Amino acid sequence: MSELAIEAEGLVKRFGETVALDGVDLAVPRGKVLGVLGPNGAGKTTAVRVLATLLRADEGRAVVGGFDVVEQATAVRGLIGLTGQYASVDEDLSGAENLVLIGKLLGLPKAEAKARAAELLERFELTDAATRSVKTYSGGMRRRADLAASLVGRPEVLYLDEPTTGLDPHSRNEVWATVRGLVDEGVTVLLTTQYLEEADQLADLITVIDHGRVIANGTPNDLKRRTGSQTLQVRPSLAADLGAVAEILRQLTGVEPITNAESGLLSTPVDNPVLLSTVVRRLDEAGITADELALRLPSLDEVFLTLTGKTAKASAAGEVDKIAEGSPA
Repeated sequence: MSELAIEAEGLVKRFGETVALDGVDLAVPRGKVLGVLGPNGAGKTTAVRVLATLLRADEGRAVVGGFDVVEQATAVRGLIGLTGQYASVDEDLSGAENLVLIGKLLGLPKAEAKARAAELLERFELTDAATRSVKTYSGGMRRRADLAASLVGRPEVLYLDEPTTGLDPHSRNEVWATVRGLVDEGVTVLLTTQYLEEADQLADLITVIDHGRVIANGTPNDLKRRTGSQTLQVRPSLAADLGAVAEILRQLTGVEPITNAESGLLSTPVDNPVLLSTVVRRLDEAGITADELALRLPSLDEVFLTLTGKTAKASAAGEVDKIAEGSPA
């Protein structure tokens, strides 16, 4: 058995004159999370739809769970679950009715479908709302119901296409906890997202796509190290020491530090992590105490900006994917 749950080579998909995928390669080891990042229109959702057998690539091939997505599409569908960008459950049905219906559509006997629905409702803390129509659910509850629906068939591979879009931080954390639990059980996850914190929290590996092409691969830390130097941050306990700290950093790095007068934080790029101990010594010699002193890698948002030329926030504010209307995403 291959160590890869998902393997795609040279995927190309065109919509008229628009090339949504331009030779995309993807590889996801079993039981791992691949985060797929990219601006709106980069091709993320198109790739998911190809891997989920909802679209056929014009060129290239993809294998999921050892099955070809074109020639063995039925077998692939038996292995996967999909949670799209928008709620897929029927709002007029209750949470329990939705899950039982999906179970029956998957060929489960009625009793087994009911048992599976009850199990998932309990897992996603929806038991108390099981008999209520989904239209009465909060945004976070609907998203959990969506995730539950994608798990009725006990998938080995789960596609999550921007699963926490529009959720508040509490609901987002609930979804993250669910994803971690699934991975602990051996489920392989392909996650598309524009929340860089989400990718940092969940992804073992990251692939960045832009204009239908893969422009970077690696672990979150690999990409951060590849993007640039580390950043030294110092927040003196006393605002009156800002100038003195800035001078120390300037002498040690030869670079003018960035000073945020409002937060009292000074930041400067460094190439040598040993410099941190020198800064500590110089601050001690000057009698300056610090509330914060840290050396960090670039954030994933900085990685995203370096690779794509725009921040994730700006990307999310751009044109919304329109796959349902036949446009690439």
